[in-house]
Amino acid sequence: MSIHGDFASRLASGGPLFSAWVGSREPAVAAVLAREAFDVVTLDMQHGSVDIDAAIRGIQLVAGAGKPAVVRIPVGDFQATSRMLDAGAAAVIAPMVNSAADARAFAAFAKFPPLGERSWGPHAALALSGLAPKDYLARANGLTGAVAMIETRAALDALDDILAVEGIDAVFIGPSDLSIALSGGRELEPESAAVDEAIDHVLARAKAAGKAVWAYAGPPERAAAFARKGIVVSAIGSDTVFLRQGAQAALAAVGR
Repeated sequence: MSIHGDFASRLASGGPLFSAWVGSREPAVAAVLAREAFDVVTLDMQHGSVDIDAAIRGIQLVAGAGKPAVVRIPVGDFQATSRMLDAGAAAVIAPMVNSAADARAFAAFAKFPPLGERSWGPHAALALSGLAPKDYLARANGLTGAVAMIETRAALDALDDILAVEGIDAVFIGPSDLSIALSGGRELEPESAAVDEAIDHVLARAKAAGKAVWAYAGPPERAAAFARKGIVVSAIGSDTVFLRQGAQAALAAVGR
């Protein structure tokens, strides 16, 4: 089974799966983390320094380690979705999807007809899939994922409509932005009771719609708690966090 096929099967089974989160432009960082026991590596083009070139190279290096790569695109840059999928991304996360219209625009770039309007050009993706072109066309909509981020009050209000959009495979909770939105900008508390209540609401509505929930967890203890709640993919920490933790542990060992 291909990397994409295996990832799609594991998603369908309900996980839990755990992702490394990479904001560094250097693709070798993603490749190093892909060789650890993470299930998937996410490349962050929204807040990280990952650009199109770094994402394309990162996808290939992660695939070389036998793992699927997911890409979070910049806000509103839905057209980047097709390019990332053509490059071999197993899924694309779109931030700030605040309405059904946003969700439909995103899905249009993520899915081939009749679900969407994705144009043909998956040269790297074909090589990773191991499929003939006509077979890839027939299966791609099920092999690759479109994941809409839920991180604002508007998104929560439109949640059922977003989940109902054909071509949206899952929703992704951004706890930090959600905490800012729910507090009216007064606090950054991604582990607050209000955020946990919103997460439970998203999980319930997604379950009713038959769709999965992903989330950025941060600390591994939070990721484990998310998995127990039924969140299928949880992102643990980030490359910069891992670098700092490793440096601090080494310095502590020599008394610094």
